Amino acid sequence: MTAPDDSYKKEFDAQLTRRVLRYVQPYLRLVIGGIVLALLISLASPVFALIQRHAIDAYLTPLALQGNSNLDALYRGLTLTALLYAGLKVVQFGLQYAFALAIGYLGQNVLRDIRADVFSKLQRLQLAYFDQNPVGRLITRVTSDVDAINQFITNGLVSLIQSTFIIVVYVVIMLSVNWRLALISFSVLPVLYFSTNFFRTKLRDAFRNTRTQQATVNSKLNENITGMLTVQLFGRERRSALDFDHSNRALLRANEDSVHWFSLFMPVVAVLGQVAVALILYFASRQILGVGVDANGALQTGVVAGAITVGTLFAFIQLSQQLFQPIQDLADVFNTLQAAMASSERIFGVLDTEEEIADKPDAKTLPHFEGRVDFEKVWFAYDQTVTAETPDSDDRWILRGIDLHIQPGESVALVGATGAGKTSVTALVSRFYDVQRGAVKVDGENVRDLAQHDLRKHVGVVLQDVFLFAGTIESNLTLNNETIPHERVVEACKYVGVHDYILSLENGYQTEVRERGATLSTGQKQLLAFARALIQNPDILLVLDEATANVDTETELRIQQALVKVMSGRTSIIIAHRLSTIEHCDRIVVMRKGRVVEQGSHSELLEHGGYYARLHRLQYSQADAAD
Repeated sequence: MTAPDDSYKKEFDAQLTRRVLRYVQPYLRLVIGGIVLALLISLASPVFALIQRHAIDAYLTPLALQGNSNLDALYRGLTLTALLYAGLKVVQFGLQYAFALAIGYLGQNVLRDIRADVFSKLQRLQLAYFDQNPVGRLITRVTSDVDAINQFITNGLVSLIQSTFIIVVYVVIMLSVNWRLALISFSVLPVLYFSTNFFRTKLRDAFRNTRTQQATVNSKLNENITGMLTVQLFGRERRSALDFDHSNRALLRANEDSVHWFSLFMPVVAVLGQVAVALILYFASRQILGVGVDANGALQTGVVAGAITVGTLFAFIQLSQQLFQPIQDLADVFNTLQAAMASSERIFGVLDTEEEIADKPDAKTLPHFEGRVDFEKVWFAYDQTVTAETPDSDDRWILRGIDLHIQPGESVALVGATGAGKTSVTALVSRFYDVQRGAVKVDGENVRDLAQHDLRKHVGVVLQDVFLFAGTIESNLTLNNETIPHERVVEACKYVGVHDYILSLENGYQTEVRERGATLSTGQKQLLAFARALIQNPDILLVLDEATANVDTETELRIQQALVKVMSGRTSIIIAHRLSTIEHCDRIVVMRKGRVVEQGSHSELLEHGGYYARLHRLQYSQADAAD
């Protein structure tokens, strides 16, 4: 078995980091300001240790010596030093506040940009992508994964920039104060480097697994909340709870793994810092200067060549500990960085997903459609692994060599058993999917050559599963298009017979709709969806996808009356389970197992006595039996 290539991981880390930093480029002012502030903070931090050294050697040590007669000068000097120390602390506070503020603003702006890009990308992806990726997983990309990058920029980047500058400044000062003790302190750095590399791999894998398990938990949660009616209806609460607990425990184990490795990593850094202090104390003990007075009572220093003062030793221990503090901070940044890298992989995985249903550079836009629709030997499968070379006998084909030609203004109904391919036909007209073989054309133009937005603007769609957004009834009807006048909304609602119902509500058209229209009946939602399609005023095409499948007879009658008006002069493709709703159509196309088996008017097909006639007899015999 080949060992994993760690160099690839390092290169990939750098690549991900560069891509994240591209989002930082528009905010260079904040970046430059942050760097300047970090430099000032880095220069100010070690000054405090040097001030302490000066206070000890120049004032505290002489004060400790008996017989010194210059006490006033020593106290005055010590007071001024203390004031200087306090003043610099106030300045340091101001610098750190401004630095954190600048980086915080930077992180929030980058967070907004990444989230906007991910959301925009999701809107451009083909429906097949959403068929293969659970909603909870995608929500994780836009929320938790993006937030992990934000944490790195706002928290991690603060420490990364500041700590890096501080380390450099401390190293220079320590070498200038006493290069021998500095080298002794630095002797533990190689051990720290190799430890970091070891933990880097472990933490990266742990955080990647944590994000994967988090997405699974989110998917389970979304699935169970969305399907709560089914869960409770079939008494699956315990089974669902056990299933969720399994995923939740997997997330727990993944988090415990990351906590395990990070809990080891932080003490390693801390212990190495204390080892450095111990080494300093050991070697400095042989060079410490014995302080005394000469025969004239003056302070005597430098008795031993190369010796150090007490203040220097104290300052050096402070510098050494402060050197390892930013290294410890970088360890924390390292933790945040690994989480950000794992999240970046997933975010850029979404952003790099190929847009299989994309407009051509020279995509055409048409001012209006006449309404001619042609399916020319169309073979189609939802499975993206199916290609034009896939054998005709493959069971994954949904449509098999469909030849269908609809004239402008013609009303065509598609009927057949579930799975016959009826809904697929309507999806292909709007180019929600691309065919593997053949072509779908509108007004003689291949839908692949038309701009998607322009194509769908001319196609009104009413689905069986009506989706209503949170907002008012009117905002759902206009889809927040402020250019649509209220009069058109009212006119469309009158057409479908839902106007009086809306006026009966407390706030009329401004009544708030709960999520997914939970307070509305199926029939009411269906009528609103029908009105929504009319309000958009599609120029030529009105595609109805089983729109009357779940409404009562009275509501169905209202829709039928509206259809007669709306379909006049427009190409209409209608799918309905109840054959009574499409008897008035110009043509009925009967589909079976992905093929067109017969077509004609209602009376012609009944007279022919084929598959449609059998469906008609079966449906009406069931209705008679129910009565």
